Amino acid sequence: MRTLDIIEFVVAHPQGVVAQQVAAALQIPVSSLSYLLATLCERSYLRRDGRRYVAGDGLDRLRLPPAARTIEERVGPQVTALRRALNETVSFFVPVGWELEARVTEAADQFLRYSISAGARAPLHCMAAGKAVLASFDEPTLHRYFAEAERRLFTPRTIVDEAAIRREIDAVREAGWAFTDEEFTLGVCGMARTVVIAGAPVGALAIALPKLRYTEAVKVDSMERLLRACTALARED
Repeated sequence: MRTLDIIEFVVAHPQGVVAQQVAAALQIPVSSLSYLLATLCERSYLRRDGRRYVAGDGLDRLRLPPAARTIEERVGPQVTALRRALNETVSFFVPVGWELEARVTEAADQFLRYSISAGARAPLHCMAAGKAVLASFDEPTLHRYFAEAERRLFTPRTIVDEAAIRREIDAVREAGWAFTDEEFTLGVCGMARTVVIAGAPVGALAIALPKLRYTEAVKVDSMERLLRACTALARED
């Protein structure tokens, strides 16, 4: 309610308002207000113009139909929701050549965590998101991938053999889930699902976390939340 009150108050003052005005008008403690204003600016619902807060571009995007938004704009809220619910690193990847590129990513707010920067590239064969992407390829594309792509050994658990990777792909296609267990980075596990928008695969949504926190309960909870996120994206028009 406070978040909505802040947005409505700022929108009602096109010239902008300072934090003290918001606190006085809405009776919100300064400690809470600072966090809420920072979050709204981070999500582009508000923006700072000097000391004043004004409406941001994020409010305009809310009025757009899904088809008018970029893939990153559509997937971003799901990435944020998953990261906040699980407090583990969540990323959306798209294929670029025979690699993955992180387009939207939010790192866990924990001392021990896995993180990857937006724009960073990673191999397909040893990432959970990569396996999900490979499972979305048709056979001619897969044939070219195995003929052309370098499949480096990153850890003793990295799978590089074509037949073994094809078995992984078959398992993803059957169950819908891709997993990795210390295949790209020692001590890190991951899970991913293919993201389908408007009936076509566009990338993969993945969760990565330290193996010591990867309990069965965490796995089940993460799978349920990741499935809901991908299902919601697939239902958008």
